[in-house]
Amino acid sequence: MKPEHRIDCAKRIFDEEIRALTEIRNNLDITFSSIEERVISCKGKVILCGMGKSGHIARKISATLSSLGTPSFFLHPGEAMHGDLGMVSSEDIVILISHSGESMEIIQLLPSLKVIGAELIAITGNANSTLAKECNICQLLEVEKEACFLNLAPTSSTTSVLVYGDALAAVASLETGFGQSDFGVFHPAGTLGKRVLVKVGDIMATEDAVPFVKCGVKITDAIMEMSKKELGVIAIVNQNNELAGILTDGDLRRAIERKADLYGEVVDTIMTTNPKWIWKDILLVDALQKLKESRLNNFPVVDEHNCLIGMLTWQMIVREGIVL
Repeated sequence: MKPEHRIDCAKRIFDEEIRALTEIRNNLDITFSSIEERVISCKGKVILCGMGKSGHIARKISATLSSLGTPSFFLHPGEAMHGDLGMVSSEDIVILISHSGESMEIIQLLPSLKVIGAELIAITGNANSTLAKECNICQLLEVEKEACFLNLAPTSSTTSVLVYGDALAAVASLETGFGQSDFGVFHPAGTLGKRVLVKVGDIMATEDAVPFVKCGVKITDAIMEMSKKELGVIAIVNQNNELAGILTDGDLRRAIERKADLYGEVVDTIMTTNPKWIWKDILLVDALQKLKESRLNNFPVVDEHNCLIGMLTWQMIVREGIVL
């Protein structure tokens, strides 16, 4: 097969799945709202169950619900038949996914689930199926054909259910007021969590690690302090510890170019006065944006009295995995 032919075939798959999604999107009705209402008001957990490819989709929908604030877990139908039904309670919602609506592994769970008393929701492509008839509510997602060239492998049908699940999770998070800080709590180990949780004060240099000198010291003393702390910048403060200026590598280069007396002059003569600064409670991602806009490499951190309390560099932010 020639490369251009492969690409044409791939585009055909995209077109088929997009067409299926468009049709389902246009046919969404009150059933979606009814299911969403049950998800939002659920006092227990929203449990997803499916077999085969539908099982993979069910896992992903459950993970998305959980990450956006709706407690959820995936129940494997095979394991459910061997004891895992004990995880289901009468306060839970069980969303059962089967395109045919006749998957034996799913159907055989129905009697026990009804005894438990959980509310049952079907997502299927067959309105006349056992699953559709036996559940409390059924979302019909009819797909005219699979994107697979044999019209056999679950492709368009599974994509449709996946997007439907994303819609359930995202709309639920909108209605429950799930915000950025909530998202960060559920994603503390990753970059996503850091973007909405980690603040300047969490990583800035503090106390003895902060490079600073008092106004009036010799330039050589400032250089020694800068070299000792290895941040490429040093803050200059007055007798009240209020920020008076900063000295960067660039300031030193410019001082050398104009032949400043590094041994005789005081740091005040070459420092940058009225420097830009930042608060410790600002999110790292916002601090990085400010650095980028200002074309700076660092920010001194001050408190409400303009007193120096820390130093932040862009390298510190990058080490945390924060990028724009």
